[in-house]
Amino acid sequence: MYNSMFLFTFKNNYAKINISFLRSERFMGLKNIDNAAASKGKGVETLWQFIKFIVVSLAAFVIQIFLPLLIKLPMNDEFLHRAYDFWIFHNDAPDENGVIVAGLGVFIAANLANVIAQIVSFFINRDKTFNSDANIAITLPIYIIFTIALICFSAWLSPTLIHFFEAKWGWAENLAISVSGAVCGAIQFFLYFPFDKILFPKKKEEATEEATEEAE
Repeated sequence: MYNSMFLFTFKNNYAKINISFLRSERFMGLKNIDNAAASKGKGVETLWQFIKFIVVSLAAFVIQIFLPLLIKLPMNDEFLHRAYDFWIFHNDAPDENGVIVAGLGVFIAANLANVIAQIVSFFINRDKTFNSDANIAITLPIYIIFTIALICFSAWLSPTLIHFFEAKWGWAENLAISVSGAVCGAIQFFLYFPFDKILFPKKKEEATEEATEEAE
């Protein structure tokens, strides 16, 4: 009995140590690549940051495409096709069948997914892509303002595209939602990288080390 308990405790502790070791190895591996890229100059470092940014953006891209489909599941058909008309957002013109294409429910689902995707991207890009210790209290409001501007643009563009795909090309609603989300995500991708690179400067100690190495 005691031998069984000892073996179970040993295996459990070994598994925990092994998991921690693997996690630290992955972290150090990424850190080593970051340092190697930085040592090759600004061009290579920026290229490596762009590659990491692509990976993060792909995750956000997936969220933007598929999360709206989950968000709209509990919504009834009337809400999904309800007309709306406020500020710069207008969709109150029915199609030839008298149905509002990409109504209020679709509008909410698409933009809520967009917000969630950008929140995830903010923290991962700050910590991993750009290795930044930028003050969240300062950078997050700036990021939010920029994101709101892009979301407003996407909130206008997304239903416009959905309506076009459904009314003009006869696409199914889910396909139109997914493709419009992909288009909006691609536009945001090419705008966010230069913005994030400026917003998230490298950690001070790393920047100091690079400056010292260049001086030597």
